[in-house]
Amino acid sequence: MTTFNDIPANILIDGLLEELSSFDSIVAPDWAAFVKTGTHRERPPNQENWWLIRSAAILRKVAFKGPIGTNHMAQEFGGPRDRGVKPNRAAAGSRNIARTILRQLTDSGLITSSHNAAGTVNYGKILTPEGHKLLNNVAHSVRKVAEEKYPGLSNY
Repeated sequence: MTTFNDIPANILIDGLLEELSSFDSIVAPDWAAFVKTGTHRERPPNQENWWLIRSAAILRKVAFKGPIGTNHMAQEFGGPRDRGVKPNRAAAGSRNIARTILRQLTDSGLITSSHNAAGTVNYGKILTPEGHKLLNNVAHSVRKVAEEKYPGLSNY
């Protein structure tokens, strides 16, 4: 059985777009058309479905790096900030975008919070069994596309 570990990110995210668009809780807010994705960006994204693309990428990152929180998720989507004649420095992405998408994925039942044994400390977000099943099903459905694009994948 193919898992999401076997498929390259660009192919898996493209496959997840169709699945995530069927969830009613994953929709771009009204402000999403005007907002930049971080302080290191000069303009807002120009793709129509950038919110779904970011949601799919965040779901994939939660699967690989979970438990992970909003701050670390924003750092994952950061980049170099242009400081003029001074050297560039790392800048985090938008925490509001990361937090909103994590909430939407939680509302859709794909991720959940990970707590310690006492239930007092939240370590971050992890995949639920439904989210794991969704990622593996999408990975299995795009396996042929991945093998055509990357012939070496057939060895795995």
